[in-house]
Amino acid sequence: MASVSYLLRCSVLVGVLTLFAVDEAKGDTREYQFDVQMLNVTRLCSSKNVVTVNGQFPGPTVFAREGDLVVVRVVNHATYNMSIHWHGIRQLRSGWADGPAYITQCPIQPGGSYVYKFTVTGQRGTLWWHAHLSWLRATVYGAIVILPKLGVPYPFPAPDKEVPVVFGEWWTADTEAVVSQAMQTGGGPNVSDAFTINGLPGPLYNCSAKDTFKLKVEPGKTYMLRLINAALNDEIFFSIAGHNLTVVDVDAVYVKPFTVDTLIITPGQTTNVLLTAKPSYPGATFYMLAAPYSTAASGTFDNTTVAGILEYEDPSSHSSAAFDKNLPVLKPTLPQINDTNFVSNFTAKLRSLATAEYPANVPQQVDRKFFFTVGLGTHPCAVNGTCQGPNGSRFAAALNNVSFVLPTTALLQSHFTGRSNGVYSSNFPAMPLSPFNYTGTPPNNTNVSNGTRLVVLPYGTSVELVMQGTSILGAESHPFHLHGFNFFVVGQGFGNFDPANDPAKYNLVDPVERNTVGVPAAGWVAIRFLADNPGVWFMHCHLEVHVSWGLKMAWVVQDGRLPNQKILSPPSDLPKC
Repeated sequence: MASVSYLLRCSVLVGVLTLFAVDEAKGDTREYQFDVQMLNVTRLCSSKNVVTVNGQFPGPTVFAREGDLVVVRVVNHATYNMSIHWHGIRQLRSGWADGPAYITQCPIQPGGSYVYKFTVTGQRGTLWWHAHLSWLRATVYGAIVILPKLGVPYPFPAPDKEVPVVFGEWWTADTEAVVSQAMQTGGGPNVSDAFTINGLPGPLYNCSAKDTFKLKVEPGKTYMLRLINAALNDEIFFSIAGHNLTVVDVDAVYVKPFTVDTLIITPGQTTNVLLTAKPSYPGATFYMLAAPYSTAASGTFDNTTVAGILEYEDPSSHSSAAFDKNLPVLKPTLPQINDTNFVSNFTAKLRSLATAEYPANVPQQVDRKFFFTVGLGTHPCAVNGTCQGPNGSRFAAALNNVSFVLPTTALLQSHFTGRSNGVYSSNFPAMPLSPFNYTGTPPNNTNVSNGTRLVVLPYGTSVELVMQGTSILGAESHPFHLHGFNFFVVGQGFGNFDPANDPAKYNLVDPVERNTVGVPAAGWVAIRFLADNPGVWFMHCHLEVHVSWGLKMAWVVQDGRLPNQKILSPPSDLPKC
């Protein structure tokens, strides 16, 4: 019952958690009930109905230990279709539970339900869950806390307390109306009105001082902050005035610890940091600030700052609250909004532990190499239409000039039943069909093609993928998430990737292992992974505006020969399209 005491200690006992005593080698079974329902929420002095899970915003935290079976029954009481993605969970052979709509399942329709079942295998740290359909994840998201197996310590000093800290975005308008309008006009969507920390915008926004996240600490104690960037469209700098942060884990993988005063976290990523409170009462409170990183020329980002407050308990006070509201508040200094050098220097510090207990199993040899261009583009406006994209066109986004079109049935079902004809083709280009100076002067023709084109891999294929950012319609950073796998970030750089010289600089010893990585603005990133998980796996930019424009694709990993190398059969309650 140690996990239950952990829940109580963190004061976030949410959802429905049932423990069944089973064989320790197999872990426990953790059961949750997720009721998707509407809730009236007031932020920035304005109220609106939003989609939530269990009437909570953000939603309930899912707790498990490494090796546990997690069972979540989702019942859709809302008026929208719904699917839930368990972001970063490997889903070994359980792709039916991965969650992206029209990739591994059809959506859960209003009044419907679906039970997600998956085992947490070889992972410990922080992940998260969110809606995976349209822009519904603006309010439908929550943390996943994965503790080590019983009796296994952290590979760093154990904190006194652990606290999820989730960054989000808030629109005063209905986000489904925002994306619908953008798709109709072909222009950029309206940006959010505020960032949030654990759903609260904080004192720097109008009418929001009462809606402020406060972290209350005791002198001398250590706290592990489980940071999650659940924002729809913005990479975020984060800092706490007067305090350092020691990074110990990213995307539920331990890293060699390093200490910073500011960090960068892209949408989809998680970062666990240790915060050690000052040894004695400081006589001040401290802002925790988060603000965007962006190199976008189009201005489609929220250029505001969210603040939380770090408060110290005064040991000399006899008040039951023991917090002084009249103390000075200190502010940290964040990097400039376009400080790409800071981002590059921070990401270069990330290294896997690469120990006997936590090895870095980097593929040393590669069976298949891929080179994907990543960037924006255009679609022509309809005849006699009026569009608000560049030069009267419609915004688009593409990988290797292919803007992905979601099918009307689930890709995994089509693959599993052998009925892919008319649903998808397996001819996604392994490299650009028309090479150009990717980070130099862009081509005159910025139009991209449409298609539902996939890559098919035999089970056990070792893969190297270089993602190359382009300067078409401006050089931007693109955070990319791969479902079903972790990967190793073996190299990255600025300018055009040099296949003759850059691979010699790869780190094949202790590269960081994660599930979401930023493709640098006007640069490239190289990843390697082993295709050891049969199924259909989505890969996409985690900026929702770019996903809406088509910056996504999918991989098919075929079954292996052995029984434990084949995807399981679909559950009987799998939703139908």
